[in-house]
Amino acid sequence: MEYWENDGSPLLCFYHRHWPALLLLLLSLVLFFAGNSRLLITDPVESNYALTAREMLAAGDWLSPRIYGNFWYDKPWLFYGELLIAFRLFGVTSFAARFFPAVFATIGVLQTYWFAQKLYNRKVGFLSGLIMATSVEYFYLAKAVITDMTLFVTTTGSLMLFYVAKSENKSRLLYGAYALTGLALLTKGPVGLVLPGLIILAYLAGNRDFHTLTRMKLIRGSLLTLGIAALWYGPMIALHGTDFLTGFIGVHNILRATVSEHPRNNTWWYYFLIFLIGCFPWSLSLPWLWKKYGHILKERIKTRTFWKNLNDRQRFLFLWAFVTWFFFECMATKYPTYTLPYLPPLAIGLACAASRLDLQYWVKRTALAMALLFTVLSFVLAAPLCRQASGWDAARLVTARHVPGVPVYVYGGRYPVSFTYYSGIPAPRLVTRQRIRELRPNGISWKAKNMMPFAALEDLPDTGKVMVLVDRSSQKDFLQTVSGKWEKLGEGGRWTVWERK
Repeated sequence: MEYWENDGSPLLCFYHRHWPALLLLLLSLVLFFAGNSRLLITDPVESNYALTAREMLAAGDWLSPRIYGNFWYDKPWLFYGELLIAFRLFGVTSFAARFFPAVFATIGVLQTYWFAQKLYNRKVGFLSGLIMATSVEYFYLAKAVITDMTLFVTTTGSLMLFYVAKSENKSRLLYGAYALTGLALLTKGPVGLVLPGLIILAYLAGNRDFHTLTRMKLIRGSLLTLGIAALWYGPMIALHGTDFLTGFIGVHNILRATVSEHPRNNTWWYYFLIFLIGCFPWSLSLPWLWKKYGHILKERIKTRTFWKNLNDRQRFLFLWAFVTWFFFECMATKYPTYTLPYLPPLAIGLACAASRLDLQYWVKRTALAMALLFTVLSFVLAAPLCRQASGWDAARLVTARHVPGVPVYVYGGRYPVSFTYYSGIPAPRLVTRQRIRELRPNGISWKAKNMMPFAALEDLPDTGKVMVLVDRSSQKDFLQTVSGKWEKLGEGGRWTVWERK
């Protein structure tokens, strides 16, 4: 240690000061980029983002998201902007689509290290970064073509800057927090402002510290946040008016909060199960933590001294995790990735416990084992699973035999947007006329998400050459329902390709 500290080399001095961050950077780059070029775009979520960005790029319109030729108000602009930049830099490839999620995941690990070492020390910061990077959910989202990792970095970054600005009396950092909140609004809408705002208010209320509100530069900060958000929201309202407000605010925010999109997930234990799976292997420490601290926790709750016995940073971390869970627990729509923002306080808390009990050796060994496992699985398991969940094989089969003018349809199963992404063919979904009337977008309802083209079975000619993608589970029904002599061209993933001469 003394050798490094006394060495005159600027490079070695830099390494000595920042080696934990450099190691976390290297680990993140290996983990989050490994195998990305082999991970095909999957259905049902990734393909919506990828196809939207591809259509925006083809149309030369970098402002208005669109899918199947229709304007699409599912999410704000920032993540689509990331995809557009990546497609321009690297081409329309899987590596490009997964580039910025991996970049933001790396930033998330480093900012957690920075924040934890500010609160405690470099050892806790390093362990916190290791725990974050090697959690199942974090690793998955680092490679997923969805908005969650960008939202994670912007919302958690704003919370970190707020607390450091307050605790170290560095008010200028508040402008960074407000700027990140503006970017969060551009990533996923109002939740980017509401969630960190609720956490900060709960923290100040818990400490009865409302005086801090007067020192938070609320007016100038709010103008900065809204100014950044207005760069996209303003032109969208001007161009699309009530259609945008109804689709984005009405369907994808108010409806999502009040009417469940996935009713099967509406159970009290849903997010606890997500925690056990998403935070694996670190969620396995729960029994050990309970054994060490359970009796203290029960006693403090019994004597109503739980809050009083927490120091300021512990109060902030506790409310960060609790409010995040409670906020999404109150939302009608539950989704596995919603509670990701509570991972930094959980990782920091576990890192503190491991450091206090001198168990950092086991944390490092476990993190190394998980990092090796994840890297191997990226090639051995993730690649074939993505192919199975993608329409890539079906797209290859169709494009190899397709003749211009020959219609291509989809029958049964969940609509494969990735087929259009890879083939460029917007295949209509074959259903009855009655079913089309039921599925057509109509006002503020979940049907607004049905942007794919439709075709009525009753209007399909009895003769003539057509190609149909059929879900494997629907093949028998398809052959009984649709007239003609059909030849099976092949299959890939969940789909089989049939042709009528």
